[in-house]
Amino acid sequence: MARNQKDHYYRLAKKEGYRARSAYKLLQINEKFHLIRKGDSVVDLGAAPGGWLQVAKELSGGTVVGVDLEKIAPIPGVLTFKADITENETLDLIKGAIGDHADVVICDAAPNLSGAWDVDHSRSIDLARSALRVARMVLKPGGNFLVKVFQGDTFLDYLAEVRREFEKSQAHSPAASRKESAETYIIGKKLICGPVKMGDVYELQIESLGRSGDGIALIDGFAVFVKGAKLGEKIRVKIEAVKHNFAFGKPIDGKH
Repeated sequence: MARNQKDHYYRLAKKEGYRARSAYKLLQINEKFHLIRKGDSVVDLGAAPGGWLQVAKELSGGTVVGVDLEKIAPIPGVLTFKADITENETLDLIKGAIGDHADVVICDAAPNLSGAWDVDHSRSIDLARSALRVARMVLKPGGNFLVKVFQGDTFLDYLAEVRREFEKSQAHSPAASRKESAETYIIGKKLICGPVKMGDVYELQIESLGRSGDGIALIDGFAVFVKGAKLGEKIRVKIEAVKHNFAFGKPIDGKH
């Protein structure tokens, strides 16, 4: 008997009508991180055969769009496209389908495996970067992101890229992932659409003080709080954390 025929989640998916055992990965991730909520519009990249689309529709009840290079068999209430997520034309298809901006972008896609680990890891990261690009283009401010990646040499670099785009980001492996698998999932919550990113460095002038006495500088109307900075002070600052409406910066001139 094949390995996946002995697998608990494979048998459960067959019993409960899901197209793939991976449906339980999304269910478990969403239970922990609450990425998809009722009424959300969801875009699923690399969606075939459709297990995540089934779950997304159950969780949101809203607009759900799936994209894959392979044709996806119809799912009630779900719109699917046979398209390449690396192509600009696919972005137009997605935007036309969701009407405005998506609340959530998810991606469980895997590259064609070569058997050479470094090659497969590199392909996985390239695919995840394509998913992140789509997420930046179609997510609303504050939207959520979920993507599968293979662990390897550039995993932390990719995680850092996601952290620059979202208020909260972390890696997580749900119970439904096979123990021997090197896959993991990266969760990004609350897309940042302000003019600054974590790690950016600016020369700023403190224009006001907050209630706690921290200095406040403005970048295109976006507030940056700098602990210990004085009113009127010109200071070099590195952005340490970014929220939806403001950021925190740390002086890097050695004065504070």
